[in-house]
Amino acid sequence: RLSCTPNSYTFNCLLDALAKAGRADDAEARLQEMLVKCGDGSVDKYTLTSLLQCYSNAGRPDDANDVFQRMSQHGWVDEHVLTMLAVAFSKWGKVDGAVELVGRMEVLGMRPSEKTLSVLVHGFAKQRRIDKAIEMFDKMATYGYVADLPMYGVLIEGLCRQKKIGKAVKIFEVMKSSEVVPDVRLLKNMIEAFIHEGDFAIVGPFINENAGKLKPSDVTALYNVVLQGLVNHGQVEVAYQLLTSRVRGVQGISDGLTVGAHVFDTMQDVKPNSDSFNIVVCGLCKVKKLDDALALVKDMVGFGSKGKLLMFNDLIYELCNADRLDEGYKLFNQMKDLGVIPTEFTYNSLFYGICRRKDPNGASDLLREMCTNGHRPWIKNCTEMVQQLCFSGRITEALGFLEEMLKMGFLPDIVTYSAAMNGLCKTGEVDNALGLFRDISAKSYLPDVVAHNILINGFRLSGKLNEAQEIMEEMLEKGLFPSVVTYNLMIDVWCKSGNIEKAVDCLNKMVDEEKSPTVVTYTSLIDGLCGAGRPDEAIVLWHKMSDKSCAPNKIAYTAFVNGLCKCGRVETALTYYEEMMTKGFVLDTFSCLYFINALISNGNTTKGCELLKEVLQRDMTQGDDLKMVGLINKAVEVLSKDGRTSPEISILVEKGLISRAQTMGKKDGN
Repeated sequence: RLSCTPNSYTFNCLLDALAKAGRADDAEARLQEMLVKCGDGSVDKYTLTSLLQCYSNAGRPDDANDVFQRMSQHGWVDEHVLTMLAVAFSKWGKVDGAVELVGRMEVLGMRPSEKTLSVLVHGFAKQRRIDKAIEMFDKMATYGYVADLPMYGVLIEGLCRQKKIGKAVKIFEVMKSSEVVPDVRLLKNMIEAFIHEGDFAIVGPFINENAGKLKPSDVTALYNVVLQGLVNHGQVEVAYQLLTSRVRGVQGISDGLTVGAHVFDTMQDVKPNSDSFNIVVCGLCKVKKLDDALALVKDMVGFGSKGKLLMFNDLIYELCNADRLDEGYKLFNQMKDLGVIPTEFTYNSLFYGICRRKDPNGASDLLREMCTNGHRPWIKNCTEMVQQLCFSGRITEALGFLEEMLKMGFLPDIVTYSAAMNGLCKTGEVDNALGLFRDISAKSYLPDVVAHNILINGFRLSGKLNEAQEIMEEMLEKGLFPSVVTYNLMIDVWCKSGNIEKAVDCLNKMVDEEKSPTVVTYTSLIDGLCGAGRPDEAIVLWHKMSDKSCAPNKIAYTAFVNGLCKCGRVETALTYYEEMMTKGFVLDTFSCLYFINALISNGNTTKGCELLKEVLQRDMTQGDDLKMVGLINKAVEVLSKDGRTSPEISILVEKGLISRAQTMGKKDGN
């Protein structure tokens, strides 16, 4: 603007500044301006060196390589250029390329700088190629360069990570002979490596030899590494005794704990801190030694330490999990007195303990405190509370607890409400469950498939099949997609209501929607087909189930055998009964007695008598069931009159098996 035209030197100075700042786009723009104002001949070694540095700093390896090739063609590559590019290659993670450049420097008689080799050592260490890093480290020594603590640190840490502890110790000794003093971080890495290999014997002497120049707080940090290592190796008891020996002034540790003996003498002058107690208390919690953990907390307070949040959270959680809620509350109050602020995890641990005790009033009190402190309850705990109250028949309290949550601004989710509906259905209060369903729907909740399934199942179990179908239709109108559970429930509903065609259509729809029918699906429909007097279709479906790799279970076999008997296909039922037995399934006593009477009625008294003997020789745990007694007496009456089986009945009488069966029904005087 001042009519003063910049020359090539001006542009080179500006390019150098832009290169150091990594502003590659600006540098390229100024280079083009330089070419326009000063001509192509103005671009010299200094121009391209700045541009190379710019691309290197900006992380543009391809552009940097192009510039390097141009410089090579002009013979402008010197030690500075190669060093710059080698460092850049290392930063880009292309350490092998950097090594090639160093080799090229050496061929040309150039001496790699200390910075170059140092960067290569760190680059290889970052890639966990420790052998190559050590190779560069040795090259530094040949040039007389002295390694610093960070370089020794990355080498030793890398060797320890690869479990090459012997090599790490050798490098450590080289470092000390070079009068480089290890810091606490490096010492911690070494100790962790020894402990990871289970070499506790070397830990004590190592600390004694190297911790002399450390501050007391740093020595405590090493002590904590030992404690953490013991805990991680399952030696919680050793860690506990090491810590209590310092806190309680106990001399020595228990006999048999040889691991701790190696480090005991080393730790005599160490003053534990909050981290020390945190490590051991958390370790004791993991192995469920809660009494020792509580005792250690008491020692900690007497020692003048306030501990850490993690240890209080772990211990409170484990106490509540062990149904020791009162002790959990006591510790909760103690941590607050020590100035440790409870978190949402702390409160929810207590909340879990209260929910386990089915104490809605206590839960509400804690919720108020949580609300005051800006914490929210975990929904899984709320769901647990509602479920437990419902299963205990305390429906009113469960609903009251949900209402109390709403008043405090905590919105239960649909899972919690579903738990309440499920509890109501399980106790037979399906109409109240429906009322709750309508209520939450009116509050803008969107009941999901699970909530609808709960209601369908509740109506199904209570025999209100029409209402179950209405919920299914309502679900479809809302655009919800039925699950396998939904279809299974509805197939059972339609079978029970005699609407077999709908049940069959439902199965076909499942297949169309690529929802795999389960053994429950097939069992319900097979039972329904038999109940409708359509055994041939039931048999076809049975084989289709097997073809679909859906293995029948005991319930499926029981339903099929009973269903075939009801249809008068007793001999066919016998075939599947025998197949059932070969697979290790056994009919329950009532179903077996029903099957026996079916065989006898069908003329197969011999098989009926054989099965009856097996039943009578079992432990009749349900012998006071009048229906069972009636079935036994009915079978005995027919078999005793049949010449082929009457001798067997006589033997059963002599053994007292028949008389016992016949007297089972005399409790009510009949």
